[in-house]
Amino acid sequence: MFFAWKHDENPFGQSPAWVAQDDTGTLVGLRTFLRWRFRRPDGTTLSAVRAVDTATHPDWQGRGIFSRLTLSALDDLRDEGVDCVFNTPNDKSRPGYLKMGWHEVGKIPVSVRLTGLRSIPKLAGARTAAEMWSDESSVGRPAGDVLADRDGVEALLARFGNGSRISTDRTPEFLHWRYRFAPLRYRAVSLGRGVEDGLVVFRVRKRGTATEATICEVLAPEGASTKTAWKALKGSGVDYLLKGSAAEGRLHLADARGGFVPVPALGPILTWRPVAHPMVPTMDQLALGLGDIELF
Repeated sequence: MFFAWKHDENPFGQSPAWVAQDDTGTLVGLRTFLRWRFRRPDGTTLSAVRAVDTATHPDWQGRGIFSRLTLSALDDLRDEGVDCVFNTPNDKSRPGYLKMGWHEVGKIPVSVRLTGLRSIPKLAGARTAAEMWSDESSVGRPAGDVLADRDGVEALLARFGNGSRISTDRTPEFLHWRYRFAPLRYRAVSLGRGVEDGLVVFRVRKRGTATEATICEVLAPEGASTKTAWKALKGSGVDYLLKGSAAEGRLHLADARGGFVPVPALGPILTWRPVAHPMVPTMDQLALGLGDIELF
């Protein structure tokens, strides 16, 4: 179910995959990329993939299976017209990607809002990868149910322009797919009476010794206030709220007023591999939220 949602039902397209077999036909390696699409400030798009799932049979580890599958995939993706690959590899796997031509763009800027003084020691123990699976939350509604209102989501997105940075090409179909998988327990808080008035999409999960509210999307049009969302999450039992701080315009300026403080140490490192398009962006050219780069 998880694989089908992630790799088969993605509105950007099914995930391409490559396999390696030994002489007997036994599967010894797998390399999968998740399709993605970015939108430039001028409205044109970039065809992208995220380097995600990979596996090598234990008997074949250390024999270059991962590298050969990845480099072969890049050749095929270039022929297909895919512009770039991006991902956030950990410290162990990043050197291997850099050897294959990936570029280190920098740390994704993130900001934190503590829910109280008791959260300070918890934050100190949160400098590790977050759990993949979410905890339950009663705040808001299931995001998949909220984002199933296609007309409302379309009306909301119409209130935003393209912005001045490269961002994920958000469509009603993409947002509904991205946050509808029930076991990941994404939740949505409305910023008004209806979806068109704005949404905050989040999930609650453990990170080390802390319980975190991961803010995946802040879709707040001009005139909308996020105060009610932050207040509801503050009272939900989490230790802190974590959000990307590279959002556009008003939302970026609102970070300090909303009580969010930049915490560079928690940001994952973004890497980028040009494929059919030679560009490697700087962090200032990108507007990426946690929903764009979190592992799922």
